[in-house]
Amino acid sequence: MRLPYSIKRRTFLQQLAAGVIGAPFITRGLRAQSPNGKIHHATFGAAGMAMSDLTAISKHPGVEIVAAADVDLNRAAQFRKMFPAARVYQDFRELLEKERDLQTCNVSTPDHMHARIGLAALQRGLHVYGQKPLTHDLAETRRLTELAREKKAVTQMGIQIHSSTEYRTAVKLVQSGAIGKVKEVHTWSSKAWGDKGTEPQRTDPVPEGFNWDLWLGVCAERQFIGQGWYHPANWRKRLDFGTGTFGDMGCHIYDPVFKALALTAPLSVRSEGAAPNDHSWATDAICHYTFPGTAFTDGPTVDVTWYDGIQRPPAHIQALAIDDAAAPDDKNNKLPDQGSIFRGTHGVMVLPHIGMPRLLGEAKGHPVETVPGEDHWHQFINAARGEGQTTANFDYAGPLTEAVLLGSVASRFPQQTLDWNAATLKFTNVAEANQYVRRAYRHGWEI
Repeated sequence: MRLPYSIKRRTFLQQLAAGVIGAPFITRGLRAQSPNGKIHHATFGAAGMAMSDLTAISKHPGVEIVAAADVDLNRAAQFRKMFPAARVYQDFRELLEKERDLQTCNVSTPDHMHARIGLAALQRGLHVYGQKPLTHDLAETRRLTELAREKKAVTQMGIQIHSSTEYRTAVKLVQSGAIGKVKEVHTWSSKAWGDKGTEPQRTDPVPEGFNWDLWLGVCAERQFIGQGWYHPANWRKRLDFGTGTFGDMGCHIYDPVFKALALTAPLSVRSEGAAPNDHSWATDAICHYTFPGTAFTDGPTVDVTWYDGIQRPPAHIQALAIDDAAAPDDKNNKLPDQGSIFRGTHGVMVLPHIGMPRLLGEAKGHPVETVPGEDHWHQFINAARGEGQTTANFDYAGPLTEAVLLGSVASRFPQQTLDWNAATLKFTNVAEANQYVRRAYRHGWEI
């Protein structure tokens, strides 16, 4: 595709790699505020989750929204109305070339473009708020994490509940020993981002104002299928573009588990659910992880199990979430629709997504000290201004995302335990699984 602006794709990539495309104002910490003292912010994505992020970010008094890039100009109408002075582009590369006075951005596109755009933004010298999952594939996550560290960029992943009172309180309860040492954790989500059906065998006209080639980005060329098959409704279900229920909700629900237990990379992962078909992720997953033990766990390893769709923990684990002595009208005395059960040596903690933790068993009655929450988006802007730090930066969010994405790979190999070496980014016992650590990129879109 011929680019509609002066710097062609190959030149753009070469200049990014060489550090040529970057403003001379780039310094550590806050990067050259505008004359009115506000940070200039751009968004990649102008609707959906991007609009949710923008709405929150724009409420910070120290930020000015100056530009957006969205491959579907039809979905930029609300953005234009909210920010009439901002510029709108279809191609993220054109935005990065032309918007010379930027300090921060959010990458809130479909999963397959998180790495491609995030890496370009970091090379440009921007602070990056990246939506979850951090990337579509494991190797991308590692590279994005490493580059953010190299650039000393302020980063934050869009797991906003991480900064909430509910999750912060849960982390403190576990780490203070309220339920003793944690023996195992069970986590689940009722969402079902998958598709067992057949792919439509048709080609639909591309809507006016929507650039299908740019939307495909790093992915192989294919015919456009409308009626929401890909855009904007169901891309999360598709293997090449989304990461299924686990990628969507795993980063949220695993977050307080990862944080509370101070987990590192898992040793192994095993899927008990169905494998994806040739175009979409499966639903109703069961995925077992074994992590190295920590100061907050009981024994040399700790098991964490994920369930989604109609799957739930075994009956004896579900029973731990019910308080037999609770009042009949206690609406919280049930298994949450989404959440986690932490089973400890001295009690149980049930953590709904999103709700306050409940202590049961031996831990019932243990004092609960509520931890105040923070605005996750404003924390990012404040840190970019040199005021404080982010708590879901890529050094934390990267390993969390890697762990979640391991579950996606494992789903392709049902009933097989995959042993994982995080240092080498390789599965050590099932060589075929390593093909899913790094994806193949479309020519001209390589990372």
